[in-house]
Amino acid sequence: MAFVDYYQVLGINKTASSDDVKKAYRKLARKYHPDLNPSDEAAKQKFQEINEANEVLSDPDKRKKYDQYGENWQHGEEYEKAQQQHRQSGGNPFGGSQSYSGNFDDGQFSDFFEQMFGSRTGGGRQSNFRGQDFNAELELTQQQAYITHSQTFTINGKNIRITINAGVEDGQKIKLKGLGSDGVNGGPKGDLYITFHIQPDPKFKRQGNDLYSSLDINLYTAILGGEAVIDTYGGKIKLKIKPETQNNTKVRLKGKGFPIYKKEGEFGDLYVSMNIKIPTNLSDKEKDLFKQLADLKK
Repeated sequence: MAFVDYYQVLGINKTASSDDVKKAYRKLARKYHPDLNPSDEAAKQKFQEINEANEVLSDPDKRKKYDQYGENWQHGEEYEKAQQQHRQSGGNPFGGSQSYSGNFDDGQFSDFFEQMFGSRTGGGRQSNFRGQDFNAELELTQQQAYITHSQTFTINGKNIRITINAGVEDGQKIKLKGLGSDGVNGGPKGDLYITFHIQPDPKFKRQGNDLYSSLDINLYTAILGGEAVIDTYGGKIKLKIKPETQNNTKVRLKGKGFPIYKKEGEFGDLYVSMNIKIPTNLSDKEKDLFKQLADLKK
């Protein structure tokens, strides 16, 4: 039977470290795992090949033997002696442990592997494999992101109810441990990652935990001062307008901004920009009064 290049199977060179072997194996195992390719026979075959390659290259003794004989493996005297000792002792040639591997039962090794390293004994090892992670996206209004609330949504056919903490940000990702797919052979479940997308609010621009809005006031209130009612996510409040307020004057309302994520009772600030509205459609009498004011300022 033909020699199998395990380095080529994993896409690494012969100088690869044990960590390089592990990383290459993990990457390929996830890609070709049967759970992710349930109807793909080619992927199943590839998965078996990379498991076999990892079985050899992750074990120092088997890798040494493999590197030593290579394509001339059939003529190695040392190998023949080792095989004879193995058969006499009834030992298991598969030492060590794998922290990350696939479902690898008897009968899944190539003829080359069986000839070079011997048949497996003891019924084979059932290694575990961590389940696949799920990724989901959840869209919220800015008003919804302002309060802690629960939402139910469906992922992979299952209804999942989660609590969303007030103050979540646009693009923020959270991990829900164990809500991914089931593991193989008792391996741990994968996780669920949820990315939030917050819709912008035309009334309140959010920057971090602070909010920014504008307030229209008439010319007379801007000049003489007074009060105005403004909206906040916490309800309407009265705002004092100082006399002679200039256009675009900003007022800071401490603690009236957005809640700080996972910090109960803590909020950012609300910044209100004054937008002075110039009166229109003046009567002749009103125009005359403005002229009198103008003359007083000369």
